[in-house]
Amino acid sequence: MSERARMLAGDPYDANDPELVGLRQAAEARCQALASSSPFDEAARRAILVALFGRGGETVGVHPPFWCDYGVHIELGDRVFFNVNCVVLDVCPVRIGSGTMFGPGVQILTATHPLDAIERRGRESGRPITIGDDVWVGGGAIILPGVTVGARSVVGAGSVVTRDVPDDVVVAGNPCRVIRRLWPGTA
Repeated sequence: MSERARMLAGDPYDANDPELVGLRQAAEARCQALASSSPFDEAARRAILVALFGRGGETVGVHPPFWCDYGVHIELGDRVFFNVNCVVLDVCPVRIGSGTMFGPGVQILTATHPLDAIERRGRESGRPITIGDDVWVGGGAIILPGVTVGARSVVGAGSVVTRDVPDDVVVAGNPCRVIRRLWPGTA
């Protein structure tokens, strides 16, 4: 099994594997090209976004800078929006539903590391993140490995999402918790 296959499966893997290094370098180059592109050259920006994301680059809106580990492991629905300074560490798949919006400085982090210092020197791993349709994630929120955020939910600014969020709720805090339901009888 390749290191990339181990990584995507959530198993411990060697991040210094040449294939993974090359994929990260390609993503970094695309993120830099996006950051330095003219806001008036929509065609150039769109070409970068299509090449960067595994799916959804055709309709995503991104205000640079935007940073990710690989990009190709990020699958977007239609009309996803990232405001400035968003970071997606996609060592495992990141799936984001249609109409979802991210405020400035949001971090989506699939990467995790062993607690044991000796193990941490050579291996890391990750857990996938899924975010449903029509979710709004407020500025500075952090979504941690393995979390699913339900459809139509709102994550308050500055929240740290440590566990799954149901559909149709507002969550906030560190760690975030349900503040209220958005529609009676759901979630």
